[in-house]
Amino acid sequence: MENLAHRFLTEEEYLEYERKAETKSEYYRGELFAMAGARASHNIILSNLIRDLGNSLRKKPCTVFPSDMRVRVSSTGLYTYPDISIVCEKPIYLDSKEDTLLNPFVILEILSDSTESYDRGAKFQMYRNIPELKEYVLVSTKYKKIESFVRNTDLWVLYESIDSNPFLIQSLGIEISLEDMYEKVEIGNFFKIEREKN
Repeated sequence: MENLAHRFLTEEEYLEYERKAETKSEYYRGELFAMAGARASHNIILSNLIRDLGNSLRKKPCTVFPSDMRVRVSSTGLYTYPDISIVCEKPIYLDSKEDTLLNPFVILEILSDSTESYDRGAKFQMYRNIPELKEYVLVSTKYKKIESFVRNTDLWVLYESIDSNPFLIQSLGIEISLEDMYEKVEIGNFFKIEREKN
C-alpha cells in the first residue's frame, strides 16, 4: 500500500486509505498521524470498562463502541479513535460504511505517558465541538484515578475519584467500580506516589 504519511490528503483520500490500512491513523487538516500500540495495562482496563459499561447499559438505549470505531469531529475535521465511545440515541454515521461515528454522547480515553497531554489539551478542545457530547472521561493507568468532565451548558464541570469506589458517570446515571475497572492491573496508590515525588 502506498505510504501517504508525508503528503497532504483530502478527507476522501484519508478514508479510502484508512479503510484498507492494517494500522490506525488519526487525520487532521490533511495530515495522517499514526497511532501507537497500547500496553497491557491499557488493554486490560479497556476490556474491563467495555464489559462493565456494556452490562450496565444493557437495558438503556445506549451502544458502547470500542476503539475500532472512528469518530469525526465535524466542525474541525478531526478523525480519531477514542478508546470508548457511547451513543444514547440512534448512531449517526458519516456514510453507509458505518465505520465513522458523528454523535458520541460520552467519550472515554485511557491515558498513557505519550498521549496524556494531547488527550487533556488539544483533543479535548476539539471534542468539545461535538454538540451531542455530554461527558468526557479520562482514566489513569498510573494509579486508581478517574476524571470526568461534564457539559453544563457552556461550562465543563470536573468530577474525579482517586483510590475510591465507585465512580458515577453523570450523564449516563451509572456507577463504575474502580476495583472492577483496575482488576488484574498492578497500579500504584495516587497519594503515596505523589508524596514520594516531593
